[in-house]
Amino acid sequence: MRHRYSILLFPLHIIVDFLSLNVAFVGAYGIKFGTISPVFEPPYVTLWWVFNLIWLAEILVSKPYIFPRQLFKADHLIKKMLILMAVHVAIIAIYWVAVKGYYYSRGHIAITYGLFATLGIAFRIGGLLFLKEYRSRGYNNRRYIIVGYGKLATTIRGFYEAHPEMGFHFKGYFDDPTPETADQLKGNYDQLVDYVRVNQIDCVYCCMPYIDNSRLKGIVDDAEAVDYQVKLLVDFRGFLARGASVEYHDFLPVLNLSSQMLADFQVNTLKRGFDIAFSLGVIVLGAPFFLLVALITRVTSKGPVFYAQERIGRGGKPFLIYKFRSMYVNAEQGGPVLSAGYRDSRITPWGWFMRQTRLDELPQFYNVLRGDMSVVGPRPERQFFIDQIIEVAPEYKTLLKVKPGITSIGQIKFGYAANIEEMVQRLRYDLLYPERRSFLFDMWIIAQTVRVMMQGRGK
Repeated sequence: MRHRYSILLFPLHIIVDFLSLNVAFVGAYGIKFGTISPVFEPPYVTLWWVFNLIWLAEILVSKPYIFPRQLFKADHLIKKMLILMAVHVAIIAIYWVAVKGYYYSRGHIAITYGLFATLGIAFRIGGLLFLKEYRSRGYNNRRYIIVGYGKLATTIRGFYEAHPEMGFHFKGYFDDPTPETADQLKGNYDQLVDYVRVNQIDCVYCCMPYIDNSRLKGIVDDAEAVDYQVKLLVDFRGFLARGASVEYHDFLPVLNLSSQMLADFQVNTLKRGFDIAFSLGVIVLGAPFFLLVALITRVTSKGPVFYAQERIGRGGKPFLIYKFRSMYVNAEQGGPVLSAGYRDSRITPWGWFMRQTRLDELPQFYNVLRGDMSVVGPRPERQFFIDQIIEVAPEYKTLLKVKPGITSIGQIKFGYAANIEEMVQRLRYDLLYPERRSFLFDMWIIAQTVRVMMQGRGK
């Protein structure tokens, strides 16, 4: 395989970390005591050896320097280093107690770890910046092609184009040409091996939805002789977000798409009890405020105080959602249209304030009492927009497995959407909820919603 010096990163990491550890140990002693001579004599020389042996053992056991380019990022590298340091500290503490090494300076050891962390993090960030610049000049790159043309193929190409720091260079699509795809392809299956050999292609991505097993077998069989990697792309979007798991029947992996969590009776029962209690409390205690908002809505523009609109709830069941009216009457007489934010002339001045502070959503506590919604959950949408979202992001169907909510991660992190693209962006946040939902997580979302309301940052 044509590594182009990437293989040197592994020993370089090890050497630099050992140098950093030893420089930190000696330097910390000098900072603490103003001299370094005693470090080379017992008992500190013993501790110095123990520091190195523990670090070596961690490397041999956890293999922390082996990772793909996709994980070669600052946060991942620093996190791995800090985890190794935490284990190192724990083992040193055990050693300290075991040998009753109270003659070792705690200040010296604390400074050692501080210096080690500083040097290690500086090396990782500096190395990443160097690699980014190095790869931008055309070095240390990977050439790849994609076999099987379709949406999945363009998605993986888009990913690498969005992350040029990974150093992957696209060299073409290969598939059986059709009148629609002929101009997009570099060649067909018969031309693939020769192209890989001549252009020194490193990786061949095979999109499983668009390639049959016989074609795939031929590509895999040629990989060793021609010297390239084969990577399979399987379109699991819309499945893995459902809490899928892998079961093994002997050696045969089986993907289980049923989500036990979504059918968890205990979670649903406790959540419903909280929804009823919380909504009743808001409605009873907030009744005077509700009346004030209703009065201002009625006085500031002509039309009804409340606005009802059909939305899609759990299981695809439609229901009427209620809001304080924030737009002028007949704002959608031409058909469903998403709000364009502050540029939307359909929104009344008072309506714009309500949207910023989320006050227009308050009547939905009535929807919660009816059982249509929950206090916390993904925002419900209209069928007209759901059909368009599913075309772009089929995983949206996952959200129909849970009850929609008044507030959600998408609402506090993104806000109102002005088009389908923004709705899909907000969806990425809401997809986190079905897997993570819990009482504490709901409390956090509610607290963040209150903060958004108080700051008037609703988008």
